[in-house]
Amino acid sequence: MENKVRVRFAPSPTGPLHIGGVRTALYNYLFARQNGGEMILRIEDTDSNRFVPGAEDYINEALAWLGIKIDEGVRDGGEYGPYKQSERRDIYRHYVKELCDNGRAYVAFDTPEELEAKRKEMPNFQYDASTRGGMRNSLSLSQEETDRLLAEGATYVVRFKVEPGQDIEVDDLIRGKVVINSSILDDKVLYKSADDLPTYHLANIVDDHLMKITHVIRGEEWLPSAPLHVLLYEAFGWRDTMPQFVHLPLLLKPDGKGKLSKRDGDRLGFPVFPLEWHDPKSGEISSGYREAGYLPEAVINFLALLGWNPGDDREIMSMDELVRDFSFAHCSKSGAKFDFEKGKWFNHEYIMAKPDAELAELFKPVLEKNGVDVSSFSDEYIAKVVGLVKNRVSLLGELWANARFFFVAPTEYAEKDIKKRWKPEMPQIMRELIEVLKQVPDFSSKPCEEVVLAWIAEKGYHLGNVMNAFRLTVVGECKGPHMFDITEFIGRDETIARVSRGIENIRLADA
Repeated sequence: MENKVRVRFAPSPTGPLHIGGVRTALYNYLFARQNGGEMILRIEDTDSNRFVPGAEDYINEALAWLGIKIDEGVRDGGEYGPYKQSERRDIYRHYVKELCDNGRAYVAFDTPEELEAKRKEMPNFQYDASTRGGMRNSLSLSQEETDRLLAEGATYVVRFKVEPGQDIEVDDLIRGKVVINSSILDDKVLYKSADDLPTYHLANIVDDHLMKITHVIRGEEWLPSAPLHVLLYEAFGWRDTMPQFVHLPLLLKPDGKGKLSKRDGDRLGFPVFPLEWHDPKSGEISSGYREAGYLPEAVINFLALLGWNPGDDREIMSMDELVRDFSFAHCSKSGAKFDFEKGKWFNHEYIMAKPDAELAELFKPVLEKNGVDVSSFSDEYIAKVVGLVKNRVSLLGELWANARFFFVAPTEYAEKDIKKRWKPEMPQIMRELIEVLKQVPDFSSKPCEEVVLAWIAEKGYHLGNVMNAFRLTVVGECKGPHMFDITEFIGRDETIARVSRGIENIRLADA
């Protein structure tokens, strides 16, 4: 085996990339980068019946958004291509023939109807050493009959011949040594003549060997396949170059038991895909972390700590820190609960840490989507607004609800705040306030606040009632950043215009 670490992420283009797959890609990436190795993106499209248009592009775009950089793959090229399995048919045919010639695999002609009849006849039917003799295959048929069926173009599959009674050892970096007896394994299908493509079991073994993969890092759900893969490596004489297996713990439902699914996200209101997905068949649109307002760095940090920890109590970790400290020794064997509220916490922390100017650039498309002419406001203005409200949000999309009044004067006013704060005397008090605002020498936050608070005290007005009514006219509801920070931003003329409009509109609403 080469010393250089080479890992592969090998998704199937059968739909959007699940967040569990993203974590698998991330762990591959962290391990490769930590060891100065390379990461390959291979598209496993051998299941032609489940191929979904657009899925491959989605996978590439999602990894790019997350900052998981690929060294070799369909888009990046490399000396071990093609990196799409449907383009490697000739390679697989060669190895299928080799297994058949060596007696490690055989041809089976059983029809789906015949297999279904056998399952009804035998509970828990398994195609293996105890049943293959009663089926239609090259082991039970004569050579002449086998040759005749092949010459006539009969549909067939190639099955791996598993010998019973062998203890198969699988060494796993997380789970240690796993021993499984071959008697419980069935003779898996390796190749299907119907579409001239191998199954996952053959294709991934051949590709991992030819692409010089040193570590196969994948989800726990693939652990039952590992013994067969060990047998295949031995059948080809590749045992000395067999990669090290790593089977990652599952991502579990936030509540209850079982694997995290799209249904859980729909039920509890969080995405399970990195990007928004438009199903080309059903037209259904599924939410994504990017469109929901998450920062990619936050998603990466959140996912990294689902099933792994750095060995201390750190939570906020950059990609560079994750690369430096990642270790399978600190990976859990048990599944990790998908705490989506914790994901929001991570996103809030990253929003708070991101420079206001960078957040402003991310906020501009949100402003435009809501009809704001971004060119009417300076970059500095937008950045300052973001700086004032970002401590109130967990998602980028929430910036609009918390900052809209900096860009658009309110046209509606919160009914609950009107009932609580807009007393009969408020229109007259607000008219007096307008005159005060007109005379304030310096309209910046602190000087303006001092003048207004002194006026309220001098008049003997109720501070809370007056300030909340003032806020209601300017903001449209009784919440937001410091009131005089808002008025400094929008300026004297706009502040007075909003108070005047509030006096008229709120009175009408209260009438």
